Amino acid sequence: MSDLDAGRLAAVISPLRRALLAATRAEARLPEMSDAQIDVIRALPRGTSRGPAEIADRLRLSRSTVSNLLGAMESDGLVERTPAPADGRRVVVRASAAALDLFDRFDAANSALVAQATARLDPGERAALDAALPVLERLCAVLVGTASPPATPDAADGAAPTEESNR
Repeated sequence: MSDLDAGRLAAVISPLRRALLAATRAEARLPEMSDAQIDVIRALPRGTSRGPAEIADRLRLSRSTVSNLLGAMESDGLVERTPAPADGRRVVVRASAAALDLFDRFDAANSALVAQATARLDPGERAALDAALPVLERLCAVLVGTASPPATPDAADGAAPTEESNR
C-alpha cells in the first residue's frame, strides 16, 4: 500500500472548491458571495442568532475578519444585527430572509451540480468517491480541531471511522 500523496490532495481541494462555487453561482444566477460569506450564512441557520465572537470561533476566523464580513453583509441585507436579549451591550447576528433564500438556492444548485458531475464518472469512480466521504469528513474534522481520537476497534486497524464515532 502506498502513502497518501498529501501534496496532490491539498492541490486539488482548493481548486475543486473554487470551481464548484463559481459553477454554482452561475447555475443559480446568484450574486457574488465569497466562501466566507456563505460560511457565515451556513453558521446562522433559520431561527438562530449568534454573537460575532461565536461566529469567528466556529469559522476559525479572526474577530476582525468576521466583523468586516458582517459589516459588508449587513450593508448587502444578508445579516441583521440586534442587541442581545440577555445583555443589551452585546450584539447578536442572524441571517436575513434574503440570505437564507440565497443559501437555499445555493445549496440546491450546488448539490445538483455535484450530482450531474458525478453522473459523468464511471461507476467505480462514483463508488470510490462514496467510500471516501467518511474519510474526507473526518479529515475536515481533524483540520478544524473537532475530531476526537479514534475510539473504535476499526479505527485502530486503519478502517475509516463511522459518523457515530466522530460524535
